[in-house]
Amino acid sequence: MTLRVTDGEQRGWAVLRVSGEMDLVTSPVLRQRVHDAVADGRHSVVLDLSGVLFCDSSGVGVLIASRRLLRSCQGRLRLILPAQGAVDGSHVNRVLGALGVRRLFDVYPDVGAAIDDEPDSLSA
Repeated sequence: MTLRVTDGEQRGWAVLRVSGEMDLVTSPVLRQRVHDAVADGRHSVVLDLSGVLFCDSSGVGVLIASRRLLRSCQGRLRLILPAQGAVDGSHVNRVLGALGVRRLFDVYPDVGAAIDDEPDSLSA
């Protein structure tokens, strides 16, 4: 399976909708899209991961690197990780929790909540 990333903008936020599998082969696609957004001066980024069916350690590495990149330019990164997402729940949410790194991210249930400027995330 492949990784598909579509982008848009809502209320000043770059919104990247990600679907498919985030693995060693496909994760560089997401890394490049985040880098492109930052290079274009878009420092508020939402990654909608609700359509991701699989994520391995390389995918998690891209998320952590994206967080680091945005923090380095005083930007903001927010993740969409619904409790019930792709098929039987958010695989990414479970992987981040199992690795103990979910707390590093500002997590929201949907794009609407993420682009709202009120700091009301579901972060643990």
